[in-house]
Amino acid sequence: MKNLFFSISVAASLLLFEGCKKETEQSKLPPAAKNEALSVEKALDDHVKSGEKKSPSDFVPKGFVVFDTIEGDLNNDGRKDYVMIIKGTEKDKIITHEYLGKLDRNRRGIIVLIKTEDNSYVKAVENKSCFSSENEDGGVYYVPELEVSIEKNNLYVNYMHGRYGYWAYTFKYRNNDFQLIGYDYSYNRGPIVLSETSINFLTGKKQFKDNINKDVEDADEVFKETWSTIDHQKPILLSEIKDFDKLEF
Repeated sequence: MKNLFFSISVAASLLLFEGCKKETEQSKLPPAAKNEALSVEKALDDHVKSGEKKSPSDFVPKGFVVFDTIEGDLNNDGRKDYVMIIKGTEKDKIITHEYLGKLDRNRRGIIVLIKTEDNSYVKAVENKSCFSSENEDGGVYYVPELEVSIEKNNLYVNYMHGRYGYWAYTFKYRNNDFQLIGYDYSYNRGPIVLSETSINFLTGKKQFKDNINKDVEDADEVFKETWSTIDHQKPILLSEIKDFDKLEF
């Protein structure tokens, strides 16, 4: 019994010694190196945890379903990353419309997964409710149609609004998130483009093209182009956007 107690005491002492030794070694590091060491340790720990999830469906949070999926290379490593548009399933968000019957007004969100070398995934972004429902009230016209796509390593969020035009957001993968780098808006009246706006958030430049013949019947589209500088602002990250409908530039 004494031998058993002695063995346990020795093992505990060794563990305590190793922990103190590790803490002492880290305390000798300069602040920058210490922070870097802790960051690497956390990154490895996060990778081990996320590495357990091999399939995109493993990342779907409880209470949500997959509304749409998109594949494409987002970080220029030659591997196909995975984007899921998810949708809530709260029963109190399902309403009965006077004319349209049952409508699911649960909001939609987005999950972006980066594919790793071992064919598992690491979650870059989870934003559960940044998109409105596809069944919102469109007034005299239908609700803008959401389309998410991947092209040239960029993530595009497009809203198409038929005869009224479209608006689109361009995101680039940066620091394990997606930063808004571009915004394009076309304001139409049927087949006629009334104006176009394009913003480059990296250069801080805004282009506005106004159709000077917009009020002339059967006239060709002729655009007057003007440039301006946008106010400096904090980078807009996909993970932090609460509602795309309320983004204003």
